[in-house]
Amino acid sequence: MKIAAFIGRRVLRVVLCLIAVSVLTWMLLQLAPGDFSTIRSVGAGSVGLAQSATTDHVAAVEARYGEDVPSWQQYLTFMSGVVTGDMGPTYRYPHLTVEQIILRGFPISAGLALGATLIAVVVAVPVGILAAVRRKTVWDSGSMFVVTLGHGLPNYLTGLVLVLVFSSALQLLPPFGWNGPQNIIMPMLALSASPIAMLARYVRNSVLENLREEYVVAARARGGRFRVIMNRHVLRNSLMPLVTVLGPMFATLATGTIFVESLFGVPGLGRYFTEAATQRDMPLLMGSTLFFAALLMTMNLLVDLTYAALDPRVRANLGLARAVEEKPDTEEEPTVPDAVARSAPAQGGAL
Repeated sequence: MKIAAFIGRRVLRVVLCLIAVSVLTWMLLQLAPGDFSTIRSVGAGSVGLAQSATTDHVAAVEARYGEDVPSWQQYLTFMSGVVTGDMGPTYRYPHLTVEQIILRGFPISAGLALGATLIAVVVAVPVGILAAVRRKTVWDSGSMFVVTLGHGLPNYLTGLVLVLVFSSALQLLPPFGWNGPQNIIMPMLALSASPIAMLARYVRNSVLENLREEYVVAARARGGRFRVIMNRHVLRNSLMPLVTVLGPMFATLATGTIFVESLFGVPGLGRYFTEAATQRDMPLLMGSTLFFAALLMTMNLLVDLTYAALDPRVRANLGLARAVEEKPDTEEEPTVPDAVARSAPAQGGAL
């Protein structure tokens, strides 16, 4: 029952946040220069309505967002379409609805985000572990310098560098288009540069923190093999918190492919979002904004539930289990061997 109540509260919070996002987005669109409801100006090209728009399409847009329809009614009409799955036509694409564009573009964006996340994990985890194990060495300072540099570069600038190297100089990969597997490589690499840097630094700090724990120090003092200590204690406790990072990272990458998709000509949802913003396609801009916000909030909820299932301390903090009662301050401090004996099983068991 506690889990059901927790999920219910979080779902209600997500719904309220999405309503707030929709209201703010709609208000900003209404404050922008121009009139989104004037269908004639749309057809003249001020927001890029295709010349092939049919009479039925123009009538459908005018019925929802015409100049005779009040702004509040336009908003309620759109939000009712969000609930029912019928967000209506767009200005830019006369033969596609908002939900059709989302269903067409998001799998491509999600595929790029998933590939970039896998690349980041495969590269960052060993780099971070080696940097922690070889602390204050050339490898540590050099690898952290490189990943910090990668973290500071925006993904579109990384994409431009990749185009110059692999397309212009080496002529190994096509610089633009979406015609085959060869077009996937550079967008994934451009998206993975910043996550690699963030994960490598995160893993390094986590491993260093666990290496300083008393049970690890005691195990090494007793003559335990370093490889066994790393595998059984340090790595398991250092890598588990990555669960809390990977979920939001995937959602951020899936919603942050906007510039990369435009740069490489990838027909993902980020590219549609960019076109909707530049050409002022209000229905598509509203729909994609709400979809991105819902995706990010849902991933955060899933991460909380996953991490609560793995760590009882998180369940206690979230109110899903009884918190461990704190010992009174008058209790005598345990000796070092007692503290090690108590903490070792909780951190991975005795050697």
